[in-house]
Amino acid sequence: MAQPLRRKSSKREVILIKAASMFKDKGFAASSMRDLAETVGIEAASLYNHIKSKSEILQEIIFHAATECNVHLEEVDVEEKSSLKKIEEIIRFHVRMMLNRFEEYHVMTHEWIHLSEPHLTNFIGQRRSYVQRLEAIVEQGIKNKEMKPVVPYVAVLTILSAVRGLEFWHRSQKKYSPQQMEDNMVMHLITGLQA
Repeated sequence: MAQPLRRKSSKREVILIKAASMFKDKGFAASSMRDLAETVGIEAASLYNHIKSKSEILQEIIFHAATECNVHLEEVDVEEKSSLKKIEEIIRFHVRMMLNRFEEYHVMTHEWIHLSEPHLTNFIGQRRSYVQRLEAIVEQGIKNKEMKPVVPYVAVLTILSAVRGLEFWHRSQKKYSPQQMEDNMVMHLITGLQA
């Protein structure tokens, strides 16, 4: 489901939204600037007035989503809450990203491999750091006896993989609301961790 455009979205914002949708549907490698220009409704040559390259578009989509994830984690991590509550908030954030901004989230989780250097190394480093910070929250939850004594890395991979699995909901004909999906996902994942 595409992010609704603001009334006065810039042409660049429109291009990024359309590109995220096209990269999700066709993959980055199979998408051309000509296809994107056609989707946006402008001449291919005009596209370059707004964007330098297809790689620049990919970088902007991925790093925008990654920055939002990092900012959210930073906000949650400094809150005076239990580790279990922090993990719940992080799960809810990722579920909402997957349900409400599917194209951008999908591009971040699937198309990152097409980033050029040094952006690829930067993204991998950010992702590794993000996972380690989530592991630290789980470790603290185990230490505080809020969570079962699980392997933190496995817990984090399970959470992130479960959220990515919501892409099947987008393709299905199931009539569950986004709120039902979010609440059920949180309930199942938190119940699995809770001591």
